[in-house]
Formats: sequence, structure tokens, C-alpha cells
Amino acid sequence: MKWLPHARRLAHQVVRPESRWHDAVARVPRHQFVPRWWEQEGHGWVLRTGPDDPDAWLEAAYSDQSLVTQVDTHHADRADTGDVLADGTPTSSSTLPSLVVRMYRHAMIGDGHQLLVTTGTGYGTALACARLGEEHVTSIDIDEHLVKLAADRLALLGEHPRMEVCDITGPLPGEYDRIVATVSVRPIPVSWLKTLRTGGRFVTTISGTGLILTADKTADGGAVGRIEWDRAGFMPTRHGDSYDSPADDIWKGAAQDEGEEIFTSRYPLLYPPDAWDVMSMLELQLPGIQYRKTQDGDTRTVWLLYPDGSWARATATGFLESPVVHQSGPRRLWSDLERIRNRLNREGALPVYGARVTITPDGTTTLTRGAWKATL
Repeated sequence: MKWLPHARRLAHQVVRPESRWHDAVARVPRHQFVPRWWEQEGHGWVLRTGPDDPDAWLEAAYSDQSLVTQVDTHHADRADTGDVLADGTPTSSSTLPSLVVRMYRHAMIGDGHQLLVTTGTGYGTALACARLGEEHVTSIDIDEHLVKLAADRLALLGEHPRMEVCDITGPLPGEYDRIVATVSVRPIPVSWLKTLRTGGRFVTTISGTGLILTADKTADGGAVGRIEWDRAGFMPTRHGDSYDSPADDIWKGAAQDEGEEIFTSRYPLLYPPDAWDVMSMLELQLPGIQYRKTQDGDTRTVWLLYPDGSWARATATGFLESPVVHQSGPRRLWSDLERIRNRLNREGALPVYGARVTITPDGTTTLTRGAWKATL
């Protein structure tokens, strides 16, 4: 299969020619790391098998898009041809190449640095090996199946980095100059501070937000950094085969109940994941908040669900009508959302992006910008 022209086209698309990451993207065969993937159709997922349609395989693998390789516990490599899933939550994927490169560039990786990365399909690990050399790369994942698959596919390219089955939030193997996590975390794992050399840097995203956090380890064992003027969202770390869904029970009541409070919002209907700065502010205040939405013709409904039993439901018909809000529970979630929108309207921006970050040796992480402060 003539994949090199596709890889070169992708490299020109996602990184400038003078970058040292350009050559890595241009010569790593991404399709070998994603022979099968799940593609969403409606609320369900359809299995795509690359060798069955080589042209579609090349088109998907060398497009700047994420490819979902696992939904709940259903890994594409273990699925049968023609499988369809009625629904499910993505639990592993091949991250879009431009974002992998952006995360590496935020890490400011230099020649000779020892780098720890998360495995996933192994494509990001392959890029790191192509750029630094296999002896400088350690790749970890909590899923033994993913680690073995990635190691086998890397070996076909002649790359043999250190591969470990490991929870990135727990003790880590070795010492590193850089850690790049293409999964999101909250809080910052103390193990990162322990395994980084002084002056070393880590790059990650905060769970449930669009915030990229970069920080450099200080001599006291803590770290200082910032929230980058950039955005990204990754799947959160998981500690088993799939994710818990604490809001599922809340959903049963939130779907139709009248709630304890009903009012008409002053703002147009908003699905927070469509506005990353708003979503990030809400997540920092209410870690673990979940969202759902439906549309029936011109009628749209958005739900906010929180593990303490709080919920809010807002429904609007058309884009000009103000939504009617029903909410209940210990927290008034839609009111929390509207306070954030009030601040955005009043100040013209929210303080999350560009915030200064300080991390103590025990992992306590504080974001500050002006008078605003948030602690993870």
C-alpha cells in the first residue's frame, strides 16, 4: 500500500517543514497503528476494518482526526467484522496527529531528554521514537492489551522503546526530563513530581476541561507553570476497563421530573462542551459534572448532572427562544452556569486561559489570574 505520500501530506498539514516533528509525522505509518476503529453513526458505533477498504483506511488514518479504537470495553481489534454497538462511551483512541505534536511542542523536548508518554495505539510513541530515538522513550498504559498491541506494531517498524503496563496516576518507572500525558487528570499525580528531574516539565490536560497545563519542577519538589493559550480535551484516566457513570441514576429523574425550581433563562440555550472556556470554569467549580443533550426537530434540551444528586434541564424551541429551566438537588447547576455566563458578559473573557499554576510537593494545584483563584 502506497502510504508515504499520504503521511507526507499529513505532515505538511499539521506541522511546519522546519520543525523537527515534521520528519517524524512524514515517515511514521499511522495506518499500521489503527487497522480497525469505531466510527459513530447516530448514537451508535460501526466497526471499520482498514484492510477491507484500503482507500478509506488511508483517508482516515492520514486525516487530522482522532480515531476511536475502544468503546466501553469493546476494542476494535477484538471485534468481529460488521459489529455495531447501539451506544457507548469512547475509552481509547488514536489522537489527532496535530494535537499529539502540539502536546510535544508544549513539552519543549530537547535532544537526549528522557521522555515518558502514554501509549494508546502507540502512534504518539512512534513519533517520539522517530524524533528522539527509542532509548529515550518510555510508553505506559493501564491496559495490558493496548501495551502489547502497541509494542508489536512498534517492533514492526524496528522501534523498541520501554513499554510498561502502569497506571499513570500511580508510581512510575524510572526518572524523566519530560512527561506528556494524552489523557486528562485531576488532581496532578504526586508521582509525576517524584519521577521528574528538577527542571523537568510535564504537559497534561485537566479532566473535564479544555485546559492544557504545563509545569516545570522546582527544587523544593513542587512545580510552577501555566494554563496555555491553547486548548485540548482528552479522555480522563481510567483505573479499569471502562469508566464509572455516577450520573446514570440521576438521569432517571432529570429526564422528566418537574424539579424543585422552574424559571426562564435570560440567555440562549448553551451546551457547555461547545464553549470550552465556560465548560472549564464550570468543571473547576464542580468536578465531575456531566452533560447530555437531545434534539427533536427544533426543540433542543440540555441536561447538567452532578454526582451529589443535583440536576438541571433546559429546553428551548428554535434559537431565539429563551430556554425553560428545571433544576433540583443540593446545587442549582443551571444557576451556577448562568453566573459564569454573567461574568463572561461583564468582563468579556473568563480567566482560565493564561492562568498561573503553582503546585506544591503534595500535588495541591492552584490556578490564579488576577483576583481569580481555583484549587484542584
